[in-house]
Amino acid sequence: MGISFAYIPTLQAIGGEFGLPTILGAEIVGGIVAIVFGVLVKWIRPLFPPLVTGTVIFTIGLSLYPTAVKYMAGGAGSEWFGSAKSWAVALITLAVVVFLNHFTKGITKLASILIGILAGYVIAYFLGIVDLSGVGSAAWVALPRPMPFDIQFVPAACASLGIVYVVNAVQTIGDLSSTTMGGMDRMPTDKELFGGLPAATYSQNVGIVTVNRVINRAVFALAALILLVAGLVPKFASLLTTIPQCVIGGATISVFATITMTGIRMITEGGFTPRKSSVVGLSVALGVGITQVSGCLAGEGFPAWVNTVFGSSSVVVAALMAILLNLILPKEPSANS
Repeated sequence: MGISFAYIPTLQAIGGEFGLPTILGAEIVGGIVAIVFGVLVKWIRPLFPPLVTGTVIFTIGLSLYPTAVKYMAGGAGSEWFGSAKSWAVALITLAVVVFLNHFTKGITKLASILIGILAGYVIAYFLGIVDLSGVGSAAWVALPRPMPFDIQFVPAACASLGIVYVVNAVQTIGDLSSTTMGGMDRMPTDKELFGGLPAATYSQNVGIVTVNRVINRAVFALAALILLVAGLVPKFASLLTTIPQCVIGGATISVFATITMTGIRMITEGGFTPRKSSVVGLSVALGVGITQVSGCLAGEGFPAWVNTVFGSSSVVVAALMAILLNLILPKEPSANS
């Protein structure tokens, strides 16, 4: 559970047009929307079969590839962006992750991403890419300051992010379904889904649970403790920020690929039919296509909120189209009919 990359395109669009206070206001409204979604999940769940959920997860994976490549190139605005050093570190990191994931077993296989990041970090350090200047000046202990920023509520931004929160709730249903199937050989109950919403899930972790079948809460409690330490000990947090973006990109592109493959696996469950092809193909085509053509929803006749809501994130359009097409298109006859 944690912060999802799926929010990034919409947050960037809102921040670029309205600023950080509007982002915070939209997050409050989005959180309320997600809570309502969780309360009503028992009645809403039939709208999100594996076909719809898989389409959403597949689109999320596709939308993250540019982010991964930007990281691999060194990170936008970095002095190393697009350099041979950045790509060398990123590709070596990726090679370590792929090798450990496919040619080893046990702890090295499960920790392939962590080991890959460590290997990439060492190489980046000797190539002069790692900047440790901020670690020395960071404090050892610091408490969070509540409400350090202003909060503003802009209807268009709230509507846009609210939809993404709902979409992430849809992704959560898919992720938790895949997790319980992999770890416990069953689908999650409505009560379990409600307990997991509205926070975002990480699709890449589904594969880990499926492989090791570890569902012990102590494991997740330990991970939460590490995050808590990072939040309260700036020295530790600043050390984590020294990891070059090219290293992060080399490790995460395989993660993003896993997200995409998780969506494909859900879509093709029970076979890939012409109806599934139409639902997935049209939804992804519109979702990805609209976001790749800047300003295509900002012309005459469209109010400004339309581009903010539907033109900033491929996930929003793909999710809405998948739900609509799944309800409209005629069901295919069963094998027994």
